[in-house]
Amino acid sequence: MTRGTKPWRICVDTGGTFTDCIATSPAGEPLRVKVLSSSSLRGTISGIVSPRRLSVSQRWNAPNDFVKGCRIRPLGFDGAGILINGFKSDEGIIELSEDIPDMFTEGGVFEVQSGEEAPVLAARLVTGTAYGTPLPPVEMRLATTRGTNALLEGKGFAPALFITKGFKDLLEIGTQARPELFALNIEKPNQLYADVVEVEERLDARGDVLTTLSLDGLAERCDELLRRGVTVAAVAFMHSYLNPLHEHSMRDWLLQRGFERVSCSGDLSPVIRLLPRAQTAVTDAYLGPVIEQYLGNVRQQAGQESLRRLHVMTSAGGLQSPDRYHAKDSLLSGPAGGVVGSSTTARESGFERAIAFDMGGTSTDVSRFDGDYVYVFEHRVGNAQLLAPALAIETVAAGGGSICGYRNGQLFVGPESAGADPGPACYGAGGPLTVTDVNLLLGRVYDQEFEIPIDRSVAESCVDDLLKEVQHRTGMPMERHRLLEGFLQLANERMADAINRISVSEGCDPTEYALVSFGGAGGQHACAIATLLGIRTIIVPGAASLLSAYGLMNALIERFAERQILKPLSDIKPELFDIMHSLEKEARDALQQEGLIASEIHVRRRIANLRLLGQDSVLSIEIEDAASLETCFRHRFMELFGYFPEGKTVEIESLRVVVSEKAQPMPCGDKAVETEEARATRSHRAIIAGTERELPVHLRADLRIGAHAQGPCLYADRHTSVFVESGWSFQLNNAGSLILKAGHSDS
Repeated sequence: MTRGTKPWRICVDTGGTFTDCIATSPAGEPLRVKVLSSSSLRGTISGIVSPRRLSVSQRWNAPNDFVKGCRIRPLGFDGAGILINGFKSDEGIIELSEDIPDMFTEGGVFEVQSGEEAPVLAARLVTGTAYGTPLPPVEMRLATTRGTNALLEGKGFAPALFITKGFKDLLEIGTQARPELFALNIEKPNQLYADVVEVEERLDARGDVLTTLSLDGLAERCDELLRRGVTVAAVAFMHSYLNPLHEHSMRDWLLQRGFERVSCSGDLSPVIRLLPRAQTAVTDAYLGPVIEQYLGNVRQQAGQESLRRLHVMTSAGGLQSPDRYHAKDSLLSGPAGGVVGSSTTARESGFERAIAFDMGGTSTDVSRFDGDYVYVFEHRVGNAQLLAPALAIETVAAGGGSICGYRNGQLFVGPESAGADPGPACYGAGGPLTVTDVNLLLGRVYDQEFEIPIDRSVAESCVDDLLKEVQHRTGMPMERHRLLEGFLQLANERMADAINRISVSEGCDPTEYALVSFGGAGGQHACAIATLLGIRTIIVPGAASLLSAYGLMNALIERFAERQILKPLSDIKPELFDIMHSLEKEARDALQQEGLIASEIHVRRRIANLRLLGQDSVLSIEIEDAASLETCFRHRFMELFGYFPEGKTVEIESLRVVVSEKAQPMPCGDKAVETEEARATRSHRAIIAGTERELPVHLRADLRIGAHAQGPCLYADRHTSVFVESGWSFQLNNAGSLILKAGHSDS
């Protein structure tokens, strides 16, 4: 590969199971790679050549000595493994630092671990840079689930919460809402903080000081917290969104006392409502060290000299530099990349309205695109309630790695996932039966194109055990295909329900949208889910299993600026645009600090959050002019609720602007192409409605633009398989996407 002075552009999305990478070389060559998020490479032992040399089969496309200095071990072995002294890629030979132990056997699966973060391993693969040597100059963009996983798994750093005196139990009390109204055994979620400290201070509702901040008696308490290992803190004071003086003074004092990191609620969420502001500050403090350590590792392992520029994806689908990145903005980082990638793909294929369906290894994320992104400004992830801008994404625990089983007299799919380690049963690392295994056994996955070794027999054995359990519990045998198809139906219904929640529940008809199916598992379920919803067009992007990374490639550096208003619309109209211009300047200045020049920046969105006076929830309305705001609000209210209460005052809750770098020109949709019937070069055995049959397999490498075929059939490339059901047809368009149509023999 040519390494010119121009840097590589590398975009990496780390998911729960796989890490996806799309890169552009200095010469403009596009490259793609997919690695396990456990930061390991896998292959199969072909034979033992000598006491210290293994013959291996692998698909890394890496140069000689690429893994020299890494460690190798049999899959499923818990030890540190053996140091690799050399690697001859063309010969498939790995030389070890010591004699090969008996646990390495011919035909066995092995894994190589470098100990580096998965994005760095992916960057080494695409650039052909061996372990232990500096990367070439790179510009890197990252999306990650590191913060999400730490939150859901309880692996963050519990902070101390410093809060206005009298509100010690605020987060414990919460809103008093009961998520499960009829549950008899109520289990309250654990709080993220380690301790709460009340602080003598108080501001009034205008931000004026009522009680001066007093630090008397806090020194001893803070020293005790530090001795316990509590080194991070969150500060949440009454009305600090109007006046940050007390929070900032508290922050500065805590840092002087020895705390390593302090999150202030007024800086993170400058809006009313102490409870969600405090929750946001606690979450940010809890995850801050996790995200900082992760980004620090990437910087160090990639090399400060090599890493010319680094940006991280936010939950709102924009990019920020690590120095200005907040942990509270990381929780939907990866899914947001998928939304950007799916909207880009839809527009490239001529569709302005699309539903993104991202089925990965651990979960499925769905969202709606109506010519621009749909935002939410308050959302929940796990037990954390956040005041932070995010794309409106609905997540369900149904992915390729979702565990399938039988419990309490019924089949279940998820929410538990096998993750990257051990992964599905067919990965051969001792994992349970999962949705991936079910698709494999039903013939919806073309395993010959898989990048890692697949063991079908292990998945078969798991099904055999499960069939025995069902018969033992019920006294009745169950047919194998009914069990497997039952699991798929459960998963499909759950994912279709999620799409209904972001469409039908929001007053939108899903039949008016194209379904953009991506993620490693999306193609196996897309036709079934579209049929359930009445959707007649499916787009499978050319980079379907790496679309979040593709979204990173197309994402923009952006900033939000917001201001709480809380005034009737009629009162604020005269000064509305003065406030908007002030917000725009604030966001523009932030982008210029990123290195952008004024001519590269534009205002992308102006949003007013409106509600009827006395309501709690708001509707987000695009601002075109002050005169039409109330009319637009009325129309949206009618769309959602079917009526509008007359005589009510309309209030502006807050104003927001989104300012970003200017986007590159978008292709004007799909163009007509010459059509030709696709000729399948291979076949594959599958089970459809209980009947075993041979399906034609269309490999991406064999298809030209315009190629079309009718289902049932399989479409496969190196990273994904698409099961085209009976009654559906596909055509490869000139954007490289597969367009599936219901009830058509061609496009």
